This record gives sequence, structure tokens and C-alpha cells, in this order.
Amino acid sequence: MNTLKYSTLLFSCLILLFTACKKDEEKEDGEELDLKFKTEEGYIHSNTTLPTDSTFTIGIEADTESANDPIISFNISESLNGGSSSSIYTESLEDVEFEYDFVHTLEDSVSGNEHTFTFTITNRDGLTEHKSLTISVE
Repeated sequence: MNTLKYSTLLFSCLILLFTACKKDEEKEDGEELDLKFKTEEGYIHSNTTLPTDSTFTIGIEADTESANDPIISFNISESLNGGSSSSIYTESLEDVEFEYDFVHTLEDSVSGNEHTFTFTITNRDGLTEHKSLTISVE
């Protein structure tokens, strides 16, 4: 009977050991980069409609898990009504964490126009992460 208890205890410990030592799954390309909008008061973080001449702030927080592959580039591009986009801000970096507050005045006076801002970070390996937000003119 003692042998059965000892064997059961040993087997249970081995099962626990093997399940606790599971290898972490490797991340897919791009998952090591994280880009998100700041959601605190005063920041726009989702699609919205604003009157002309409104000044707004979009806050960006970005990071990478690997110091060997830091964020090397940050870009903001803008497109109007789904058209082709053009770069309106670019910054070269060498950081694992990055924050930026984009302050912009909506000078468009055509009601219904949609301005899509795309924020892009790139790491040293060339992996990119994008987030977009659309501001419509009231």
C-alpha cells in the first residue's frame, strides 16, 4: 500500500513538473511591436466628427519587447476621403519605448470630408505596426 501511495505521489509531482515547464509559444511576426492610442481625457482615440478649426490631440504609445530590435522609425500619414496618403511627420528613433502627442488643427471647411491619420512604427528588423483613426468634418 505504501508503494502505491509513493508511486501516485511521484507520478503527480512529475505531471506537475512537466505542465509547469511548458515552452512559451513563439510570437508571430509583428506581435513584438505594440502601438496604441492614449485614452486619457483630452486625447482622441477613436473615429470622431469635429467642427472645422478644431484643434485636437492624438496620443501614441509604442513599445517593443526586444532591445535588439528597437523602434527605429515613427511616421504619421494623412489621407483625405480614402485617397492616397501623404506623410506629414517622420521621426528617426532608436528606442524600445516611444510616446508622441500629435496636435493638429482641422482647417478643412467642407462638411463630410474624412481625414484618416495612420500612425506607423518600424523596428530594426523591418517589422511594422499601424493604427489609423478618422476625423470627419462636421
